[in-house]
Amino acid sequence: MSMETTDQLLEIARGMSDARLSVGTAGNVSLRTPAGMVITPSGLAPHRCTAAEMSSVGMDGKSTGRLAPSSEWRMHRDIYAARPDINAILHAHAPFATALACHRLTIPPFHYMIARFGGDDVRCGDYATFGTQALSDATLAALHERSACLMANHGMIVLAESADELLPRAIEFEMLCEHFWRTRSLGDPVLLNPDQIKEAIVRFSDYGRPQDNPD
Repeated sequence: MSMETTDQLLEIARGMSDARLSVGTAGNVSLRTPAGMVITPSGLAPHRCTAAEMSSVGMDGKSTGRLAPSSEWRMHRDIYAARPDINAILHAHAPFATALACHRLTIPPFHYMIARFGGDDVRCGDYATFGTQALSDATLAALHERSACLMANHGMIVLAESADELLPRAIEFEMLCEHFWRTRSLGDPVLLNPDQIKEAIVRFSDYGRPQDNPD
């Protein structure tokens, strides 16, 4: 694994902590590599890690490095295997996402930003014990045609096509969860209709990327 990749992984993991998406040793981040992935180690908070302590895991599940990989490595490995479009993954116990996940809620199209994550809702995957194949299977199912989901009684997971997009997308998702949490305090929100959310999905195809000025 290259120093550039491990440096970038550590920067994202520390950014996750600084943004209060997770605290302490909770949460994990990975980046795809030609042989598999690099992932944050188990049991060590990001601000106590060095880039050299990131763990390398092959698609066969074998890891190298001084420290064991995150207990959630199976989930990351299975997502990379199923989603060739994805090159970066972040799992966190963010406050608002986790509150919704503990109620096992699907987030409906109450706001057009739902389209940012691939469809007309954000699902909540079934509960399973952390670090297990069952959790990986449940999360992968909830992520079908999506770039984020909730994990029942657990937290959230966000996918991105590139490392640069990962942390900003995760922060956007937590903000969306906060908006939904606050909206529900006023009652049931008015939902966008199917045509409205379809139009938003189309417009999100180039969202968040600089565009040339047509003039």
